[in-house]
Amino acid sequence: MNELFSIDNAVEDESKTTEIKPLPEVLRPQNIDDIYGQDHLVGQNGLIRHMLDKEAISSFILWGPPGCGKTTLARIIASQSGYAFEQISAIFSGVQDLRRCFEQSKIRRQKGQRTVLFVDEIHRFNKSQQDAFLPVIEDGTLILIGATTENPSFELNAALLSRAEVFVLKRLDDQALEHVLKRSETFYEQLLPIDNDARETLKALADGDGRYLLSLVEKIYKHGDRQLSKEELVQLVQKRAPLYDKSDESHYNLISALHKSVRGSDPDAALYWFARMLVGGEDPEFLARRITRMAIEDIGLSDPQALPFCNAACDAYLRLGSPEGELALANALVYLATAPKSNALYVAYNKSMKAAKQTGALMPPKHILNAPTKLMKKEGYGDGYQYDHDTPDGFSGQNYFPDDMPREQFYKPVERGFEREIQKRLEYWKKRRQA
Repeated sequence: MNELFSIDNAVEDESKTTEIKPLPEVLRPQNIDDIYGQDHLVGQNGLIRHMLDKEAISSFILWGPPGCGKTTLARIIASQSGYAFEQISAIFSGVQDLRRCFEQSKIRRQKGQRTVLFVDEIHRFNKSQQDAFLPVIEDGTLILIGATTENPSFELNAALLSRAEVFVLKRLDDQALEHVLKRSETFYEQLLPIDNDARETLKALADGDGRYLLSLVEKIYKHGDRQLSKEELVQLVQKRAPLYDKSDESHYNLISALHKSVRGSDPDAALYWFARMLVGGEDPEFLARRITRMAIEDIGLSDPQALPFCNAACDAYLRLGSPEGELALANALVYLATAPKSNALYVAYNKSMKAAKQTGALMPPKHILNAPTKLMKKEGYGDGYQYDHDTPDGFSGQNYFPDDMPREQFYKPVERGFEREIQKRLEYWKKRRQA
């Protein structure tokens, strides 16, 4: 199965009003078998399940989007291992809080009990705070489980990453979100009072976030039993939910919606999410950077003008400022949404990086190496090199990969936009090379 929650598991014996606890907390899974959608971690061959089965829990970092189950997983690991569980947030905690956790963990260890310390938003800690974990991890004072929505490679110290494995959690797909809805319906003992179109819209609004979806579900049930249409649902959510808070998960929800609208060639949806973020107080410079990233990642060489167009829009914003400058960013946004799409270069880059790591330190073939010394000339450096400009067609067809590495094709242009022309050139050169 590919769901985060399982409706087959009994829900806690709570009041149906959920006035004491919010619905996401009431329906939080209590056992590792209750967690779905993360089979690569908790399935029969999952790495975390293997750690639990072997009773060999070690420190690790959970990296994933909001609402995918990072906190829940940490609690379950501590519970099933018989460890004490402590939770802090890097946003609200400082050195004194860390010292208190460390001291309490040492006391528990002396009494024969180990501690799992769960640190939410661990990337918010600075370098010295992150370094504070190193000695208590190494001497076994506690097991650290950190959670982050940011790339650990960029946000966490190398020293900490060397002592804590990184596990990646996935966002919830449509099937998983549907299962969350069914679990809530089991809890309330009635179907969600929305029509089919509204149900699909509700899942789209959640954007893979199970916690956020349950928060919306709770609002709907409290609204009454009358079935809501898609339009009424959107009005209800916009009316009662906070418009936008760039400090919490809604920031990630809306930037995801913006990016995917552009990728999906929908300029109207892109403009809507762009406006939602601006009205909510998002920094236009952040949006400018994200728009530029879209040009690189989703347009690529299918339209070589996309990147300079976005750079020009960013420059225009910096010169004009707000509010006039936002129109320049809107220009770039619509340009990208209506441009031909290709991630061929993005894929090629990732493949080439993987190959570079796997092949180690293979030398370039000698015929393409310079020979500035007599010894290098004697060793054959530069022998046989053909200067492409001196060939009739400006193409020699020589091998430029290492001698011990078979030729690979990382870049495969799509049949869209300018990449059509690039593909024609590559096919021509391929035939010449083979000949």
